[in-house]
Amino acid sequence: MATVKAIDVIKRVEDVIQDSNVRWPRIELQNWINESYLQIVLLRPDANSKTGTFTCAVGTRQVLTTGFSTSLRLLDVVRNLAASSKKKVVRLINRSVLDDQRPSWHAETTTVDVQNYTFDPRQPKEFFVYPPATVEAQVEVVYADAPGAHALSEADLNPSSGNTEVIKLDDIYLSAIVDWVLYRAFSKDAEHAANASRAGAHHQAFISGISDKTKSDVSASPTEAV
Repeated sequence: MATVKAIDVIKRVEDVIQDSNVRWPRIELQNWINESYLQIVLLRPDANSKTGTFTCAVGTRQVLTTGFSTSLRLLDVVRNLAASSKKKVVRLINRSVLDDQRPSWHAETTTVDVQNYTFDPRQPKEFFVYPPATVEAQVEVVYADAPGAHALSEADLNPSSGNTEVIKLDDIYLSAIVDWVLYRAFSKDAEHAANASRAGAHHQAFISGISDKTKSDVSASPTEAV
């Protein structure tokens, strides 16, 4: 859950760079905050994951953005949701299995009950369903969504303005957001050796923070009892 305000991020950054809207205008810092969201979701698509009801197109090929225009990639297809369906779960299957065992599976009879889906990471906004779907077919999907962006005025970005707009990702990503903005800020003056070094340090801290969270999530994820 996001509770940290965008102006609090600005304040944290300005405390480090020791500047107040002079060398690094707050609008510029805001742009880098927005950029940090995209970089975080690039490395951790689950950082802005959402669940929604996807209405299938007739046939096998499904395009995620037809249902969710700002989606970035599919994460999972969970179950059937259509009122006339049996509400059964949908399981991931390797497309080569279908290609080998049912070479004509794309042309089979359509149904409201989807059994399987296939996914190719090289086409993150598309997936195929089996059997082919009818126009009434609906499935529950989990997807990574674009975080959106702040568009606050310079006056609103003043840490003393009292603006209450919160960051676009969970508070747990606060340090990564700050490190990314500091990396971009010091990169602006990278012709100075000290700033180039500080930029590199903050970029490494950003990468390490995301990597450490990934390791932590793996170790703390629920697992089946042995």
